[in-house]
Amino acid sequence: MKYMLLIYGNEEAFNSVGAETLAEIIRETDALNQELFESGELVGAYGVADEENTKMVRVTGGTPVVTDGPYAEAKEFLGSFMIVDCDGMDRALEIAARAPSARYWGVEVRPLMHEANVEP
Repeated sequence: MKYMLLIYGNEEAFNSVGAETLAEIIRETDALNQELFESGELVGAYGVADEENTKMVRVTGGTPVVTDGPYAEAKEFLGSFMIVDCDGMDRALEIAARAPSARYWGVEVRPLMHEANVEP
């Protein structure tokens, strides 16, 4: 089963740990990602641009309308995510608990319900 592990934060939260700790979090995350890649459990891991670079597309009356900013107003925003393919929720929770971000900001775990069929 595939799970999405989401890491939220904001500039204040990220800055509160200091540059050295943030660099260590990134190193530990890279090591965990490598381990999960080698075990075949890591589908992908991605950092996302901050909310200032976010666009929202809505189609109204058949016309696309593009606006700035994320969909929802929030103090925290999605900073990165990873998709793992593992045996079940218990294993996904184990992986989330090993993510360095869990020690600082938490990691949300969501089952992925279905996948797009991209074969012709």
